Amino acid sequence: RFDINVCGHPKALDRLGTTVKRSKKMSEYGKQLLEKQKIKAYYGIFERQLLRYYKAASKSKARTADALFCTLECRLDNLVYRIGFANSIRLARQQVTHRHILVNIPSYICKAGDVISLKENSRSNELFKSNFLERESFALPYISKDKESFSGTLVRLPLREEIPIQIEDQLVVEYFSR
Repeated sequence: RFDINVCGHPKALDRLGTTVKRSKKMSEYGKQLLEKQKIKAYYGIFERQLLRYYKAASKSKARTADALFCTLECRLDNLVYRIGFANSIRLARQQVTHRHILVNIPSYICKAGDVISLKENSRSNELFKSNFLERESFALPYISKDKESFSGTLVRLPLREEIPIQIEDQLVVEYFSR
């Protein structure tokens, strides 16, 4: 529906086939709503959480959209996915809530320098091991990955240009500023 891969699986768009063309021109509100829905689907968060993140971002000194996406990108479940412990954000969230990761709060906002690692007894799990060691993870400049210790580090806070999602920031900000 969104024409982008929001579930994180590399072949998700291939399975969906062709997209449905809309016969009517979408209103400005409809475009804003669609962009907001993309964010919710991509990060797996609820409306109330997104609204809370937006309010915090609007109070920051940085540009609202940049602060919002930086906060969303630094969520623990998203970083577990970006480092490569899981092949989707949903699996990453499950790993965090089932305490396979050393911090057990999925919505925890990581700070620069935080180390995220897999627990010792979870390192023998074949699914986690294959995801981390064999799967090509994202080559992002703000994350460093250490394969020997099954860990990753948030080196610094991400810039908006480095975040690999296809969303029009301005439409999201306009939606919430109504």
